[in-house]
Amino acid sequence: MGEASENTERRVDGVGMGPWPRGIGAITLFVEDLETTKLFYQEVFGLPVAFEDDASTVFKFQNTLINLLKTTAAPELIRPAKVAPPEAGSRLQFTIDVDDVDAMCAELASRGVELLNGPMDRPWGIRTASFQDPDGHIWEICH
Repeated sequence: MGEASENTERRVDGVGMGPWPRGIGAITLFVEDLETTKLFYQEVFGLPVAFEDDASTVFKFQNTLINLLKTTAAPELIRPAKVAPPEAGSRLQFTIDVDDVDAMCAELASRGVELLNGPMDRPWGIRTASFQDPDGHIWEICH
């Protein structure tokens, strides 16, 4: 492929797309118990609810929305794919950069969060720790 300037419009099948990708606007997490998971996110992350209805609760992490969606509502969203049960194991991890991993671990502990691992220094030069939400979604903090 030849070099393209920053302002060059990308084309797929002859259709102009504009700059792509632009970033992740929202991430939807399927949850078994919406109320329990909502309370976890409010207490652990200290964020207000941005939107809520009977099937979902949304939190805004700066420029990204985290949508907690009841697993009973998820099939309509992803059909024909299937919703995996929580015991199927983790297939993703979210990472949040913090100023001080150890201090944040202490803060998480004060909020009732049990760490999966860490804090630890990784061979690739960062310090990390990880924890799970009530539905098994893994969050890592790092510096």
